[in-house]
Amino acid sequence: MVGSCRSCESCKQGLENYCPKMMFAYNSIYHDGTKNYGGYSNMVVIDQHFVLRFPDNLPLAAGAPLLCAGITVYSPMKYYGMTQAGKHLGVSGLGGLGHVAVKIGKAFGLKVTVISASPNKKDDAIKRLGADAFLLSTDPAKMKAALGTMDYIIDTVAAVHPLGPLLGLLKVNGKLITLGLPEKPLELPIFPLVLGRKLVGGSNVGSTKETQEMLEFCAKHNITADIEMIRMDYINTAMERLAKSDVRYRFVIDVAGSLSE
Repeated sequence: MVGSCRSCESCKQGLENYCPKMMFAYNSIYHDGTKNYGGYSNMVVIDQHFVLRFPDNLPLAAGAPLLCAGITVYSPMKYYGMTQAGKHLGVSGLGGLGHVAVKIGKAFGLKVTVISASPNKKDDAIKRLGADAFLLSTDPAKMKAALGTMDYIIDTVAAVHPLGPLLGLLKVNGKLITLGLPEKPLELPIFPLVLGRKLVGGSNVGSTKETQEMLEFCAKHNITADIEMIRMDYINTAMERLAKSDVRYRFVIDVAGSLSE
């Protein structure tokens, strides 16, 4: 974010990320009518309210995706009370958001299970990212065995998918927080919500204050995104790979390095 109206109810509560006139760092129009180009800019001048201090011990490249993926998973975990050590967190989808959710969940002291339809992500989930368990969502027997075992689930899947199986994994009073943005509406079965007093919620990035808090938290716990650094002339190829989910787990563009040669 680089701006908001600063006068609506959300802004007055310090929730600029929910302001109807919130301005993104890129591809939005600023107060003076100019277009924001984010990291593609030569220089950026913004209101100091939206400036963040990047902790000294966070590497810039691997830390940059935290400003998107990091705050997107950190904010709902804080708001919905999903930080109690020892509780069981399911992370549905192991991609740009999901892999950071695993790391932040572990830093909060949660038991973390990755839920995925891709069996080839099991080693990454457990050995690389530190998850406690891996649940293959296409295995009916294992899904049945896991019924009613999770306190919270963060759903990062951006494709259309059924919510019923995820709700079934939750305990009574469990919380399913959806962060992925499928192109079409999802079906929400009501019986599991009523019979288990379960909650389905959503979340959109975080405020400036909370984003700074997230950065300090990640610096303290040495949390960064797993990235692949690319040059600007590789962007089209990267987009093609992204469509195939062929990235572990975020592309970062080395703009300065691309322009210096």
